[in-house]
Amino acid sequence: MNLKPVHLAVYDTLADWETGFAAAHLARGGYPVRTVGASGAGPVVSIGGLRVLPDLALDAVRPEDSSLLILPGADLWDTSDALAPFARKAREFLAAGTPVAAICGATAGLAREGLLDDRAHTSAVSFYLAATGYGGGERYVDTDAVTDDGLITAGPTEPVAFAREILGLLGVYEGEVLDAWYRLFHDSDASAYAVLEKATAGR
Repeated sequence: MNLKPVHLAVYDTLADWETGFAAAHLARGGYPVRTVGASGAGPVVSIGGLRVLPDLALDAVRPEDSSLLILPGADLWDTSDALAPFARKAREFLAAGTPVAAICGATAGLAREGLLDDRAHTSAVSFYLAATGYGGGERYVDTDAVTDDGLITAGPTEPVAFAREILGLLGVYEGEVLDAWYRLFHDSDASAYAVLEKATAGR
């Protein structure tokens, strides 16, 4: 089965730790992961100093050619409007019915774009998003990660929960297998390994 790629946004100051679980297990589940940089930009450098050369430019990414757009956090979400085009691309994806996943600072970018006003969502803390002046404060949920109407959100300390929502949404793991995956990687529950190993044997 040929699965449409997942598009992972990359930009200077991106938070390395926030999307690693999702990207690795999406790839293991058969989803090609393609990095997307700002149009006209060259290599980017993460907070950890990793240099990433994007596979393609943001302008070239179309919702109909994608399974999901992932937006990691980055200092730039809060220090400039340089990443606003990625929030606008998220609007385009959601309008087309293609899901979006945003974590940490990217949730603030989507708040500024108005994409959290009518969806349940979460982030680092409620007052972080409130500082954007967005209109969705009543829809904020104090939990590890939230999926609502095609949009996944999470805070910076929840990369495993973020991945759980992504893997579940795209059907990489489901039900007790998804639960086992989360218990293994979040809780170090050794009993979950056998469930996951049985489910993934032969992949």
